[in-house]
Amino acid sequence: MGTAAEMLGVSPSFLRALGAAKLIEPKRSSGGHRRYSRYQLRLAARARELVDRGTPVEAACRIIILEDQLAEALRINESRTTGD
Repeated sequence: MGTAAEMLGVSPSFLRALGAAKLIEPKRSSGGHRRYSRYQLRLAARARELVDRGTPVEAACRIIILEDQLAEALRINESRTTGD
């Protein structure tokens, strides 16, 4: 967690807040350390951008979740209309 927080320029408590808001749920190593995927780190970076602009953490997480759901729905719709 410390390495991920350092890479993103955030505190470990920020990453824990993202986990509590169900934005990211890192895997655990055998030693119990949190392991974040690149995708999760991108989500955390996006959350930081929103929070830096004044959006509360919970709201930033909800925005990102909704953006992700919309992108997935658009991908599904596109694949249905193109016949893929």
